[in-house]
Amino acid sequence: METGKHREFDIVVYGATGFTGALVAEYLHKAYGDINWAIAGRSQTKLDAIKKALNAPDLATIVANSDDVEDMTRLAAQSRVIISTVGPYARYGTILIETCASEGTHYCDLTGEPQWMASLFERVSDAAEESGARLIHCCGFDSIPSDLGVYVAQKTMMEKHGLYARSVSGRMGQSKGAVSGGTVASILLAMEQGINDPIARQALNDPYALYPAELEPGDDGPDQRGAHWDDSFQSWTGPFVMAAINSKVVRRSNALASLIYGADFSYNEAMLMPSRSAALLLAGGSIIGMAALAIGPLRRLIASRLPQPGDGPSLSERENGFFEFFVQAHHPEGASKDVRIKVTGKRDPGYGATSRMLAQAGLSLAFDDLSVEGGIWTPASGLGDYLVERLATVDITFEEVALSR
Repeated sequence: METGKHREFDIVVYGATGFTGALVAEYLHKAYGDINWAIAGRSQTKLDAIKKALNAPDLATIVANSDDVEDMTRLAAQSRVIISTVGPYARYGTILIETCASEGTHYCDLTGEPQWMASLFERVSDAAEESGARLIHCCGFDSIPSDLGVYVAQKTMMEKHGLYARSVSGRMGQSKGAVSGGTVASILLAMEQGINDPIARQALNDPYALYPAELEPGDDGPDQRGAHWDDSFQSWTGPFVMAAINSKVVRRSNALASLIYGADFSYNEAMLMPSRSAALLLAGGSIIGMAALAIGPLRRLIASRLPQPGDGPSLSERENGFFEFFVQAHHPEGASKDVRIKVTGKRDPGYGATSRMLAQAGLSLAFDDLSVEGGIWTPASGLGDYLVERLATVDITFEEVALSR
């Protein structure tokens, strides 16, 4: 189905007055100023300020409130693609994605909230399939490096050895950059919902929370919580906070690809650490931090001292940031035939790189000849090679590297 073909705009950036949304708008204006696009948000005054900052007096604006069904329906009906940066999505995103599904509007976002994503499947999937709307979550640092990293590693494994790996490991390497205020807000809201809502708590704790309901879950257990030695990387590892969403997205990608990696496919994710003591410190700190966040007064106190939505680093800090993430596909005959992909990103992961990842996901939805129909997809299952190629233009690359000796 050709969705939204004759609409007023190709792309609308919703949430353009927020910090990350403004970065997406700035990038689109500089790199793709000739496309037919608009910015949207709750305040005309703030939208006008973004236009002035961009020196884009002719850029169209749309005022729309995320709590208003009529506003969200009008917004979705005007564009072929909505790029949403308005989070936490569990609080502000439901009406918009429902209207995109019903209006046949393609959609991508930055959510890392599995409890919200899991709650949408029954409510949204049928409408999206009927209208042809492609809806893709997690189009930022969570979870593109993991999801597309596994995709590229498995593609390389097939090209080199004629099979897909049944087991894949993701390892966060070095990085430099600030924690996103939006990510912090999403984590805190997820923690609150997990405490107060047993359904949300189950989704947060279930490794297969994003699996299609008709499929039998695999054998993966909880994400790594302690310190472990990794023979493949010859390194100690500790828990990686974003594994909680990344691993679920990777498993969903396999499921949506008709279990192409096998029904017994296993994925795990952790952070590479320089020493055993550092890994133990990270593991212990993670346990203490999660315990503190579970206590309401402490959670509110901690939240007041963490980055807030709308806050962000300076241009210099964003441009001087970077990240590296490794994906290793394990060959069943032995480690000598393993495939390792290094995902490298210039700019800080939470803002500079993420804003470009999201922009390229939206551009892919708008302009690439995608093979998937309407539904709720992942970056790998919905955008695949198109997005890998697009990300190279914004200094985010997926390259095979030599194995550790």
